[in-house]
Amino acid sequence: MAITYMTEEGYNKLLAEINYLESVKRPEISAQIAEARDKGDLTENAEYDAAKDAQGILEGKIAQLKNIIANVRLIDEAQIKTDVVQIMNKVKIKNLVNNAVMTYTLVADSEADLKENKIAVSTPIAKGLMGKKVGEVAEIKVPSGVIKFEVLEISI
Repeated sequence: MAITYMTEEGYNKLLAEINYLESVKRPEISAQIAEARDKGDLTENAEYDAAKDAQGILEGKIAQLKNIIANVRLIDEAQIKTDVVQIMNKVKIKNLVNNAVMTYTLVADSEADLKENKIAVSTPIAKGLMGKKVGEVAEIKVPSGVIKFEVLEISI
């Protein structure tokens, strides 16, 4: 299993999600199964089948999250530097094709959220920016071709 790098905040969110699934969702599904079972013949009981399917999906999700937790390496945010682009940096970049300026925070895959401008370090843009310094230009291959991004600012 691959190591997942994560902030303490992301780690705590994951633990909270596991706790919610185990303490709230698991009992809800168990109750649905019991209720469906009480209705009689299980051979043609769609409610029972649906509840058992939901239980399987839930248990799979819990196992997946626990597997991630087992392989987490927490990122010490005090060790993050801003001389070159690295994970947990906020990077202000300029698209040299259309002059659009964007700011992204490079995060672990499990913490990526485009609505919050957090992009996973495994994405082409993040990979292309890693190791760059302010003023350097990254040529990044994207589905539509190659885009040049200038690094304007690196912060935490």
